[in-house]
Order: sequence, then C-alpha cells, then structure tokens
Amino acid sequence: MYPWRVPPAPAPSTFALGLAIVSLVVVGLARIRSQAFVVFRAVLFTVLGLCAWGLYTQAFVAAPQLGWLFIYGHAAMMVGSVALIRPHMKPVAFRILVSWPEAVYGAGTLLGFPIAILAAFGVHPPGWWLSYALAVVGWLQSMSARRDEVDLVVGEVEAIPQLGRHPHGATRVERPLRIAQLTDTHLGPFMSQQRLRGIVERAIASSPDLIVLTGDFLTMESQSDPEVLGGALAPLRDFDGPVVACFGNHDHEAPETVRQALTRAGAQLLVDAACTVDTQAGPVQVIGADFRYRNRQAHLEELLAAHPRQAGRLRLLLLHDPAAFRYVPPGGADLVLSGHTHGGQVGLVSIGIAGTAVSLFTSSPDHGFWAQHDNRLWVHRGTGHYGFPLRLGVPAEESLLRVHQAT
Repeated sequence: MYPWRVPPAPAPSTFALGLAIVSLVVVGLARIRSQAFVVFRAVLFTVLGLCAWGLYTQAFVAAPQLGWLFIYGHAAMMVGSVALIRPHMKPVAFRILVSWPEAVYGAGTLLGFPIAILAAFGVHPPGWWLSYALAVVGWLQSMSARRDEVDLVVGEVEAIPQLGRHPHGATRVERPLRIAQLTDTHLGPFMSQQRLRGIVERAIASSPDLIVLTGDFLTMESQSDPEVLGGALAPLRDFDGPVVACFGNHDHEAPETVRQALTRAGAQLLVDAACTVDTQAGPVQVIGADFRYRNRQAHLEELLAAHPRQAGRLRLLLLHDPAAFRYVPPGGADLVLSGHTHGGQVGLVSIGIAGTAVSLFTSSPDHGFWAQHDNRLWVHRGTGHYGFPLRLGVPAEESLLRVHQAT
C-alpha cells in the first residue's frame, strides 16, 4: 500500500471543490474575456476532465502513485487558464512549472480519448500511458525546428486541373530568388522573445534576397504589448533587403499591436495591397492578401484584378491560409506563400510521410509544394504553433526557398 495512494473515486468534498474551482475560473474568464473564449474553455475543461478520469482509472490499477500527476496536470490547466484573465508573456519559471506541463497533460489526455471511451464501458486495454509518452515526444519536438534549403520551380507551362501536391521541378537558373519565410510564430508558451529573435537572426544569416512574414505572430499572452514582438523582430532592421508581411487570422485579434511591431522592425505590411521590391535576383511584385473567412473567391479575384501582373517580374502572393489557394484564378500568381496549418501539426512528416491531421480531415493543403492551374503554392510548416498544445510528427520549419523561374 502506497502512503500517497489516490482513491479510485473522488470523495464528494473533493468533487465539490473541483467544481467550485472550475466555476470560479469560468466566471472570472466570463467577466474579462470574450464569451467565445469562455465557451471554448468550458468545453475543453469538460472534455479533458472526462478523458482524464477514464485514463486515471487505468493508471490507478497499474501504478497508484501516478494519480498525483493527473492532479498536477489538471491544476496546471486551471492556473494557465486563470493567468489568461490578464494575459502577458510569462517568465521561464512559469513556463516550466505550468505552461509546459499543461501542454503535455492536455495533449496526452486528448490523444488518449479512445482509451478513455473504452474505460467508460468497462474495457481496460493496456497502454494507457502511450498517449502521454507521445505528448512528451511532441513537447520535445515543439522546442526545435528543421532547417532546409528548398528548390522550387515556377512558371511551368503545364497547367494542373486539380489541386494537389506537386514535384519541386528540375529546372535550375543561374540566379534563383532566395526567400526566407517566417510564419505562425505565435509568441507565447513555446515561443519566447529570445527564441524568435534567434529564428530571425538565422533567417538573415541564410542570405536571402527577400524576407516574407505571412501572419499569426501572436498568442493571447503576447497581444497586449507591441514591444514583445517588436523586440523579437528587431534584427530585421539590419537586414539589407526588403521585408514584406501580411496579416493572418490571429492578427485581427490585436491588429495595432502587430502593425506597431512590424513598423518598428522595418517590415512593410500589405493588407490587400501590393508593392514592387528590388532584389539581387531582380524586381519582384508582391501582393499581400488580408485574411478573410468569407467570400474568399470574390476577395482574391478583386485583389488580383486591382493589381495586374507586371511584365518581366516574378509575381508573389502572400496568403496566410492555404485553403484559399483554390480560389486564386489561373495566372493569378507565380508563387503563393502561406502558413496557417502549422504543417498539419500532427502527422508523420518527421519520418518522411506527407500525411497529417489536416490532410486526413480537410481538403486544405497542409505543407510543402502544391499546384492548381499554373499557380504554385508553398505551405510553410510554421515556426510556432497554437490551438492543439503540441507538435507531433510535424517539425517546425526554418527553410530558405530558392525559386527558379522556368519561363
């Protein structure tokens, strides 16, 4: 008998205390945060609580002392939620004690959903711990990125009728356009100001001709202070070349914060606008699309018609969400640069298999090179993540694109 043995069922007083804590958290969030956020948190607490109880009953049989880890994980979730009432970037100690355990516990519990369902019907298969082991692997993977140099061919005569993954192409020109793309940085628990600053410095060190930032810079923790993002992007001021940006969906939660930070970094923000930049590889026309949830086809058709193609210049479209790529009219852009999906975030990319959760459950391009008509799309896997608390099998990306124009 372990002295720290956790009972298989909570006493009424324990249940009442837990319910009171959850209620206080929800009420506190309701008074300060948005209704949508409160509903999301309430649903999340409920689903995680039910899944955790199913997994806990299995863990208790195998190793009673592990019950305290479930208590710590759930407590970290509550503390992390309360901290969002007045969001700000957290110190390292908070991330170590709260944010990271909360992420591992939350991801592991969600991944263990099938086992929790079986437990509800009295079935107790082995391997309850596997989802948490996967979450630990995901946590480790979320702390680093894969660095690649990628050759892409655009301007091919062949038109692709159906949206799909596309070979990178064999054409090579003497002087390709070198692009460093940063997207979905999501400053917050897994992306400190110092870490993002290092990513920016490495991008500059790769000697690109052009740096593009394709949105979703912040999380709730970093929305209130433009100095946080501005400080992380500060090395861009010393880059001897153009820096161009567009908005992502989360940037509409704090647009002025993002605007001020980009201005401080010397980046040109294009919100349904265009510019022509001079690079060592020649002039490039860049169009930046604002993020839209609705009427995407009309939006893109109007935007591209308002900024017609300039002869003799590579035409880039910055489009945060790759799901909108299907609405780019034929000839709309030589290359579209997107992010948003975090590469699919959960998948098998780490072992060389393209499949991800995004490609399994949606029709949106998730990562890599895609084609439709004569348009080409690169979907960057992102440098950070948001929503699902970890990456798993889909590493973050720090790539340099070498763009070869076939015609």
